[in-house]
Amino acid sequence: METTKYRSKMMSKIRSTGGKAEIMLGKSIWHNGIRYFRNYKRLPGNPDLAITKYKIAVFVDGEYWHGYNFDEIKTGKRVHHNRQYWLNKISYNIEHDKKINTELEQMGWTVIRFWEKHQVLKDLDYCTSTILDAVRLKKNCS
Repeated sequence: METTKYRSKMMSKIRSTGGKAEIMLGKSIWHNGIRYFRNYKRLPGNPDLAITKYKIAVFVDGEYWHGYNFDEIKTGKRVHHNRQYWLNKISYNIEHDKKINTELEQMGWTVIRFWEKHQVLKDLDYCTSTILDAVRLKKNCS
């Protein structure tokens, strides 16, 4: 049986930066000649990858923390302990992501968000080509 102390220890090991998917995506676009900053603190939301030359902000969102299939979470299929806390936290994260998208778009940035496991880790080529397409579009508009 899982204890609160054990759960706390496991949750403390989860980091917000430098995840496998973020690194894979960064290396992929780097090998395609796209230069970027990681966890760019000069922008709202600290994008995982910021392509400043073309004003493209890329976020790699963890499914649990950012509400992938949030309706399933709300109906109780995934969250069993400290339920109200997690529902509030995930709801806040979803709203915060929308706010960050709006702020960046108002600053003239293109925002691209990928799901960590369902997109980056499953189809890296798609994610890479999405970013490369956005770069091409920005180049053509300049």
